[in-house]
Amino acid sequence: MGRTLAEKLILEHIDASASTRLGLHPGDLVEVAVDIVLANDITAPIALREFEKLGIERVFDPQKVVLVADHFSPNKDIRSAEQCAVMRRFAREQRLPHHYDVGRMGIEHVLLPEQGLVLPGDLVVGADSHTCTYGALGAFATGMGSTDIAVAMATGQIWMRIPETLRLVYTGALKPFVGGKDLILHTIGKIGVSGALYQAIEFAGPVIDRLSMAGRFTMANMAIEAGAKAGLFAVDAATEAYVTAANRTARPYQALAPDPDAHYAKVLEIDVSQIPLQVAYPHLPENAKPVEDARGVRIDQAVIGSCTNGRLEDLNIAAQVLEGHKVSNDVRCIVIPGTQQVYLDALREGLIETFIEAGAVVSTPTCGPCLGGYMGILAAGERAISTTNRNFRGRMGHTDSEVYLSGPAVAAASAVTGYITSPEEVIT
Repeated sequence: MGRTLAEKLILEHIDASASTRLGLHPGDLVEVAVDIVLANDITAPIALREFEKLGIERVFDPQKVVLVADHFSPNKDIRSAEQCAVMRRFAREQRLPHHYDVGRMGIEHVLLPEQGLVLPGDLVVGADSHTCTYGALGAFATGMGSTDIAVAMATGQIWMRIPETLRLVYTGALKPFVGGKDLILHTIGKIGVSGALYQAIEFAGPVIDRLSMAGRFTMANMAIEAGAKAGLFAVDAATEAYVTAANRTARPYQALAPDPDAHYAKVLEIDVSQIPLQVAYPHLPENAKPVEDARGVRIDQAVIGSCTNGRLEDLNIAAQVLEGHKVSNDVRCIVIPGTQQVYLDALREGLIETFIEAGAVVSTPTCGPCLGGYMGILAAGERAISTTNRNFRGRMGHTDSEVYLSGPAVAAASAVTGYITSPEEVIT
């Protein structure tokens, strides 16, 4: 029997004979070698303390340990400054070439692919649940706890259970402005936030074949919102083109694909022709509904950015909607480019000018308000529409605030009207 993409990626990282690998199946525990170990300014200090307890002086490979200060950087207060200082000291002591701080940093899950640090065929573990983003590149990438990350930094190895795979096949033709965010919100609404618990999701079908890399990153990013261990895309020409442009290290990589006779826990076919623009109501991503159902819901803030929708394509979509319009006087519109490079590209294309002329504020790259960090915290009773990935109670500020999730087109249109609305209502 053939193998799923997840099984192939994991088995390629096991130091075992072909016969031993043949006998391994979903549910089995295996020890795997990792290609990249990632942590940020929230999770790294915990991992680094555990690393020191191990009594090991050096990380297993300085080239494979990546530290990114993105959640509270530039530091917003003394506590966050101390968190980042711990990372800086460790990076200097260990001579880590991939430590990204102010001026170099970006939102980690936008930054690493952009820098060519994650490639097809890799196995990546990160102390952040949205590490699954890199599955868009045909890599097995998953989030883990900081203690596990400490072990991975020390040994280059980690224990993992081989997951079953849920295969999602997307067919049909996308409606205007409908993209990866709408597809994944609709999917989570269909299967629920536990619909793929400890499974890998394999995204496939003709719609996926035509989807941009930005759309794929968005979908892989939110696989965790369905409970998945990883969200995976097979490598194709679009992946190869992205990697060719981003692979600054010239590191070789392996493009893997599932076998035609692979066994799946379940296969679901989704006709995208029936999917309108989506909005996820508070307080779960599974509360996805058509945008028209949310029309008229008043908002106080619109956030466009994050590791889910902070790429240049996302900013282009938002700018297309905001062009020639003004943000409502009752709305704070915050635009957050995913990295310094995204910021620079947006500047060169005139997008930053469009945002500022519309009355939006453009932030330095940061996770910022997504986790209730800074740069857009909500007060009691306030409501935001956001291109981020989670809308749990209190996620973006006060527990009596509300977050509605959408793609960049809906968020931008809502910023103009002051209530949740479709971009067609703004673009005439």
